[in-house]
Amino acid sequence: MMTEQPESVQNELSENEQIAERKNKLRLWREEEKAYPNDFKRDALALELHKQWYAVSEEDLEKAQHTVHLAGRIMTRRLMGKASFIHLQDMSGKIQCYITQNIIGEEAYQDFKKWDIGDIVGIVGTVFKTKTGELSLRAQNIRLLTKALRPLPDKFHGLQEIETRYRQRYLDLIMSENTRRVFAIRSQTISAIRDFLIQKGFLEVETPMMHVLAGGAAAKPFVTHHNALDMQLYLRIAPELYLKRLVIGGIEKVFEINRNFRNEGMSVRHNPEFTMLEFYQAYADYKDMMDISEEMFQFIAHTVLGRFDFEYQGHHFDFSKPFTRLTMTDSIIKYHPELTTDNIHDVKALKKILSALKLPHKDNDSIAKLQLILFEETVEEKLIDPTFITAYPAEVSPLARRNAEDPTIVDRFELFIAGREIANAFSELNDPEDQAARFHLQMQEKAQGDEEAMPYDEDYITALEYGLPPTAGEGIGIDRLVMLLTNSPSIRDVILFPHMRPKG
Repeated sequence: MMTEQPESVQNELSENEQIAERKNKLRLWREEEKAYPNDFKRDALALELHKQWYAVSEEDLEKAQHTVHLAGRIMTRRLMGKASFIHLQDMSGKIQCYITQNIIGEEAYQDFKKWDIGDIVGIVGTVFKTKTGELSLRAQNIRLLTKALRPLPDKFHGLQEIETRYRQRYLDLIMSENTRRVFAIRSQTISAIRDFLIQKGFLEVETPMMHVLAGGAAAKPFVTHHNALDMQLYLRIAPELYLKRLVIGGIEKVFEINRNFRNEGMSVRHNPEFTMLEFYQAYADYKDMMDISEEMFQFIAHTVLGRFDFEYQGHHFDFSKPFTRLTMTDSIIKYHPELTTDNIHDVKALKKILSALKLPHKDNDSIAKLQLILFEETVEEKLIDPTFITAYPAEVSPLARRNAEDPTIVDRFELFIAGREIANAFSELNDPEDQAARFHLQMQEKAQGDEEAMPYDEDYITALEYGLPPTAGEGIGIDRLVMLLTNSPSIRDVILFPHMRPKG
């Protein structure tokens, strides 16, 4: 017979010793032919019980004798002779359970005392309140459903190493209520986006994730190979060109919540696999997209958080207030007073500033590229309040429609919040000849070594030749939006299984 060690002694054992002890308990459980049952049916959750009974008096609870079937993981326990307390955790939260030998029986109670923190159990019991007023469950019957062979981290310290939290997300979810809250908000955010657009008359679709050409964005793709077709394919960097094909086909309001893959560096804002919303509306322009964006962000915040305002990394945001709107050149001038409307288009002036800031650039870089470098490297991070940046150079916006009054810029915006790009939108380029010319320009850039330049998509040009109505489209980074709503400093905090470097 195995002797049960006091919990204080168990806690002093090494992890390997604890695992060995737990495996021995599993061996004995198997011998009893009771291991891993699958016939316990749960009919309540901890949070439901707290909501239903927290305001009911002890006396009324005793009269009600409300019986429930709960199941979950043992997170804490206090063994006190013939009576013990545990905290049971399920998907909704925790509830205290009271286990006594005189109710469940001596044999069952002795078995219970051998169980460990982390084990998954099923309990049938009645709801009551302790003398301190804590809502609890008085066990009538308790069963071991799953044996945890590895000990959980210390309950007072949890998972301290950030890398372990990312690599073993399942353990992070067990130990951290905040982590569970973050991913509940993520799910609610995606649902709110879907509800908002469907209410606006948009149709949700799915487009291919493996492309013959890596188009729709400026990014280096992941490359794969299709054996049966013996052809090279690219993991999707954006669904844009497929979604616009659908608008051409008559689906005039369309959206996709999509997974994209970009073979780029990783940071607190970048993961090689990420989630985006892209939506397109015929007979609309980029200004309509700005209005829709503000309305959508208000809807999401109010639906998910129950309010319009929230805190993020020391900054206060209120989505009920109008977002700021600035042209790209005006934003550069705002944060570089040495530049004016007169010299913002002067190559020498721009190169002088970039050189002084030691920002890399090429001798043959155009005004548009120099402006973009200066904006991305020195201005973006300063755009804390929600800000639409408009009037990007046409040269760096190969899919956007040229401005009717100034063809050197396009009808486009990027939305920045907390110094990060959250959305990108524009009035779509629907002139097939102009689009073909810009694809050719991109091909020249690729030939000069730009790995992120777009390829020439002949089929998309063919589709445009059938006629794309005046259309506006937008992409929103869902991961970055969830970071805002959950006050998460890193994109890895809002992705369940972020990519990590191999150990060692």
